[in-house]
Amino acid sequence: MDAEQLKTLRMAVLAGGWSDERDISMQSGTQCRQALLDAGFAQVDLYDIAEKDFLQRFVVGGYDVAFPALHGRYGEDGCIQGFLETLHIPYAFSGVLASAVATEKEFAKAVYRSAGIRAPRGFDMRPGTVLTEEQVDAVIQNLGLPLFVKPCGNGSSFGISRVNGREELAAAIELAGSAGQRVLVEECIEGTEITVPVIGNDEPEALPVVEIAYDAEFYDLKVKYEPSALHHIIPARLSPEVYALAQDMACRAHKALGCRGCSRSDFIVTAAGEPIILETNTIPGMTASSLLPDSARHAGIEFPQLCTRFVELALEA
Repeated sequence: MDAEQLKTLRMAVLAGGWSDERDISMQSGTQCRQALLDAGFAQVDLYDIAEKDFLQRFVVGGYDVAFPALHGRYGEDGCIQGFLETLHIPYAFSGVLASAVATEKEFAKAVYRSAGIRAPRGFDMRPGTVLTEEQVDAVIQNLGLPLFVKPCGNGSSFGISRVNGREELAAAIELAGSAGQRVLVEECIEGTEITVPVIGNDEPEALPVVEIAYDAEFYDLKVKYEPSALHHIIPARLSPEVYALAQDMACRAHKALGCRGCSRSDFIVTAAGEPIILETNTIPGMTASSLLPDSARHAGIEFPQLCTRFVELALEA
């Protein structure tokens, strides 16, 4: 399909939904829609999948390609992908299995290990679990302090706590499990925080590595949604060897998980120069100033061109 034929496709951008990340998803969807229009696509409709009439309107829309700009539960975890599969509508980004595995952090860790990528030590538990004093002692002995407690299947730092003392652990576990998800307790890896965007299907390529600088205890919600110029350093200030290793690991994670279209893997680089993977996002933030589009811009790929590439990759899969 040539460029002119591509632009005649009927496009549906899916956003909103029911997750904690609904608001940023609507921003992503609105900006992706505009980018596709700026790229020359003739028809690009934006849907909030939480609207009561979404299903009826979408099914009769005759769309050629769907473009999920959804983050978190029901949008990035395989749910909407399964819906689109049943309708036989090609869609941007990863499929059902890759989306589900990448979202569930403890499952993703098993995949990382199989690909030779180190992740933080930790364990998961049922929501509502109350640890005994002896169990708390064992957690601190094994993982040390500080440590992180987070929902296994959430994103954008919702429900995450940095635990600096044993008296904080119970409240952190309760917060992480408040939405009914399994809870992940992890060791704290100290170092330089970076993220590595990747574009492609079977032969992915890494974009410039982004270093994330901030003064908070961790990259929390407040920091994430401040202007990107305050926190994004591109390219990351790493040695050439560590920089290349981080890009290689991100591509390996993308392929091991079975991602397509794009992914963005987050790492902490230790003082010894070892990248430790934290998670892989299968639909990263898609506003023009989000991490992946910001990295792409530094590689000479403007946002309309980037969104067009995602449509092309959707049709390759």
